Amino acid sequence: MRKAILIFSIIISTLNAGGLFKEYKTQILNIKGNQAIIKDSKDIVIGSSGIVIHKFSSDTSSIIAKVDVISKSNGKATLRFSTYSALKQAALPLPGIAPEVGDNIVLNYLYDRALIVAPNYKVYNEITRHFKDITWVHPDVMGAYLAQEFKPNPNRKTFQKMCQQNVTSLIFFALNNEAVFVDCNNFKVVKKLKGGRVQSAQLPFYTRVKGINTSWLSFSSSKMDSYSNYYKRLINR
Repeated sequence: MRKAILIFSIIISTLNAGGLFKEYKTQILNIKGNQAIIKDSKDIVIGSSGIVIHKFSSDTSSIIAKVDVISKSNGKATLRFSTYSALKQAALPLPGIAPEVGDNIVLNYLYDRALIVAPNYKVYNEITRHFKDITWVHPDVMGAYLAQEFKPNPNRKTFQKMCQQNVTSLIFFALNNEAVFVDCNNFKVVKKLKGGRVQSAQLPFYTRVKGINTSWLSFSSSKMDSYSNYYKRLINR
C-alpha cells in the first residue's frame, strides 16, 4: 500500500487545484440551435460544465441554462445548452428564457469543491493534503447518505444528487493506476492523473460510516463487485 501512496505523491505534488480548474467567465458570441460559441481559453476543458447567466436589469440576473463544453477549434469553444435544475423548487417556476448573444457564461462552475472517492484513509489523506485549494466534501457525508438510502453501489444519479446537495460540480476518483477528476453533471473526465496500484479498498469507498447495507425492497440495491472496476465502468474508463 505504501508504494501506491508514494506514486500518488510524485504525480500530484506538482499540481494544485487552482492551477487545474480556474473559473472562466465570458460572453456568448453566437448561437446555433442548442449550441453557443465563445472565445477559447487555456482554462476551458472539453467536458467541463458551466452556467448561463441572463441579465434582466442593472441589478437583476438569473441562471437560465447549463452548458457543457463539446469542442475547441480556431480560437473558439463550442458549448451545448441544457436545462439547469440545481436550483429547482416546486414553488418557483424555471426562468423559461432562452440564452441570447451577450449572455454571460461561467465555466468550471463550482469546481472549487469536490466529492472524493478513495479506496482507503491513506489515499484519501494523500489526495486532500496535496489539493489544498479544493474544499473537499468529507466522505462521511456521502457515506451517511448512502446508508440512509440503502445504496452501497452508488450510480451516476446518486452521485449527481450528492453533488447537488453539497453544492459541487466535481468528483475525484482515486482508481487502480490512475486518478481522475470527473464533472458531476455529465460524468465527463476533465483531468486524468497517473496513480498507484490499489492493493486494498473499502467498499463502496473510504468512509467512517458503517452499515451501508442493501435493501431487498430495491432491485438496484446491491453490493459492489470490485472497487476500481466498478468505478471505471461507471465513468466509462
